[in-house]
Amino acid sequence: MFDFSGKVVLITGAAGGIGRGLCQAFLDWGATVLALDRDADALASMDARLKIAAVDLTDLAAVKTVVDGLVAANGPVDILVNNAGAAAATALATLKPEDWAHDLAINLSAAYHCVEAVKAAMFARKSGVIINIGTVNAGLAIGHPAYSAAKAGLVSYTKALAVEYGPLGIRANLVAPGTVKTQAWAERAAKKPEVFDDLKKWYPLRDFADPKDIANAVAFLSCDLSRMITGVVLPVDAGLTAGNPVLAAELTLESF
Repeated sequence: MFDFSGKVVLITGAAGGIGRGLCQAFLDWGATVLALDRDADALASMDARLKIAAVDLTDLAAVKTVVDGLVAANGPVDILVNNAGAAAATALATLKPEDWAHDLAINLSAAYHCVEAVKAAMFARKSGVIINIGTVNAGLAIGHPAYSAAKAGLVSYTKALAVEYGPLGIRANLVAPGTVKTQAWAERAAKKPEVFDDLKKWYPLRDFADPKDIANAVAFLSCDLSRMITGVVLPVDAGLTAGNPVLAAELTLESF
């Protein structure tokens, strides 16, 4: 479907559900994939073709050191995918100050750190793509408030990157997934088998994305087909943010 032969792609949060899908897809499309995650054991269990490194993305100095080492061995980064993310408290009532700091650090500051680590080489080549992985939570109050606030900040940061670095040949866009069929959701389904059926009524397509759907969106925004697209937020959410079919049905007394 896509050809990224000769491209170096840096993916963070590589050992998570979406991260693994991104890594596998870009490997299959011919890229050299640099995979970062804080979980060294999980990285070690992944495809042997990956160039892996364990690092705390909230530590700017550590990120720069690790990225410099990977670049020295594999070449400069053409495409940065800031996928790392995590959520602590599910509601304001249980949110602690340390949860707030954690979620901002891993969901927003980590992306900034990775951009800082690769931008000089992109500037020098006047070429580069930055894809940030956000969430539909950035525009909706549907739980995990600190995570959602951080991802909303990531939207603003993406637009700033697009505007300020566009004249230097760099494009920046954000992919905003809704519910994605990852291991985390499989674990929820194990606890409550009907969880997906209960949720489907909120999604116009009556289905959910899987990691490959996210990878396809990232690939499109990373390739020359989208060379005039920058600063956008692309939802991959089965229509969740387009409208509310449950509310629409109740308002109109029609079936949706």
